[in-house]
Amino acid sequence: MYTASGKLERDQLVTQYAPLVKRIAYHLMAKLPASVDVDDVIQNGMLGLLDAINRFEDGMGAQFETYAVQRIRGAMLDGLRESDWLPRSLRRDMRRIESAIHTLEQQHGRPPAEKELADSLGMNLPDYQKMLQDARGYQLVYMEDFREEAGDDFLERHFGGTDNDPLELLMDKNMRTVLIQAIEDLPEREKMVMALYYDEELNLREIGEVLGVSESRVCQLHSQAVARLRARMSDAQRPPVREPRRRVAAARR
Repeated sequence: MYTASGKLERDQLVTQYAPLVKRIAYHLMAKLPASVDVDDVIQNGMLGLLDAINRFEDGMGAQFETYAVQRIRGAMLDGLRESDWLPRSLRRDMRRIESAIHTLEQQHGRPPAEKELADSLGMNLPDYQKMLQDARGYQLVYMEDFREEAGDDFLERHFGGTDNDPLELLMDKNMRTVLIQAIEDLPEREKMVMALYYDEELNLREIGEVLGVSESRVCQLHSQAVARLRARMSDAQRPPVREPRRRVAAARR
């Protein structure tokens, strides 16, 4: 792996770790809208790999692959941040789905089925499923989108003030409890998709092979699971409704 001068053998490492770059890219694609070209993500990842090779020094306390994975993912995300790849129409569609999920859960006390959601939105099931498929990628701005939006752009969404800081929200015990329960309440197949993707780190095609469904169907299930989680977490952040003082006083009398 090293030249006579003790440097990492660049060409050999590029050849060896190019499959890793592709695997990370295809795993990331489940979080990105269909408009993102996987080849662009791979290209950015290769730049990250080259940067890792140039920067890595033996004795840094980390193996090269561990270090390279961080640089590769970072380069991919940096490339995505250079353009606002999340269409506003997509965010509007997903907010509609989340609102429908919240309303139907309040009415029925259970997670609504796809057909119920489609009917609630005034759509047929195939059109609703296509909306889900087109909406992959919404979860990348999951925590930031908890703030109210009023014509904000990409930088405003990602580099806003300290209110609702993502780390602070995740550290909040109540929010963690709500998230855990929301995951437990997911329909079984959606829960399986989330486990295979986030715990087992399978990509969409591999998950489809496990479940015996198409890659596009896995994408739909993933997007719908994310919408359910977002709806539940958003609901948990709403302040409690307080009754007017006079009504409360009358009740006490």
